[in-house]
Amino acid sequence: MIPHTFSSLGCAEMTLDEVATLARRHGMQTVELRALAGTTDLPKWLAGHFAAPATFKKHLQDLHLRVCAFGTSFRLIDGKDEDRAALLAYVPWAEAAGVPWLRIFDGGTTGDATELARATEVFSWWREHRRANGWKVDLMVETHDALITTPRLQAFFEAVPDAALLWDSHHTWKKGGEDPVATWQAVGTRTVHIHVKDSVSRPNGNYPCTYVLPGDGEFPMAPLLKDLKASNYRGLLSLEWERLWHPYLQKLEDALNAATQHQWW
Repeated sequence: MIPHTFSSLGCAEMTLDEVATLARRHGMQTVELRALAGTTDLPKWLAGHFAAPATFKKHLQDLHLRVCAFGTSFRLIDGKDEDRAALLAYVPWAEAAGVPWLRIFDGGTTGDATELARATEVFSWWREHRRANGWKVDLMVETHDALITTPRLQAFFEAVPDAALLWDSHHTWKKGGEDPVATWQAVGTRTVHIHVKDSVSRPNGNYPCTYVLPGDGEFPMAPLLKDLKASNYRGLLSLEWERLWHPYLQKLEDALNAATQHQWW
């Protein structure tokens, strides 16, 4: 079985302790933190509740909980100077608690040479700070905006050879129009984390699809999972249940139960 987890985006109203209880109920010891107690500003929330990163680390130990990633709002291509400062605010908390990844979005629209040059500059800035401070935490780039097709991803990896990928398999499938198995075969060696979710081809507001419980939609999870296992994928499968952005969705608990029932992991 491939290790699996969930993003707290699906239970954004919960506190850290409540997230840990939900994870234990589903046999998980690792979570991906994107929101807590109604906010996505995790550094501010953590500072208000734990005061110091060392206290946060101790609390996670008491909960027997590991955080595999912080989901930031930083956009690689579009980020401004003040956005960089907001990204760096996550670092002390990640370093203290041994969080290996900060998720950043790709941003951009085209993935052209100009946008790739911006991405390269941001990675150079990050690498310089990381080396100078001896940080262990690193960035993983989510396929969200410009980087939603294999050709664009391949061009990105040529520009930034050491970049790690958070592959949102639903985005490259629904927005990029690609077969997830084909995308995986192209980017699997660069992928350290995978987001999964399900939908049907029925527009919902400004979205071209409507999210549904895992296994109730059209996403081809079975062949993808088969290929992930055959490839000996060693990262995490994370259910990104976007209930904070789409309040019509059922509770995360229902989605986790559906994922287990339909053998999504």
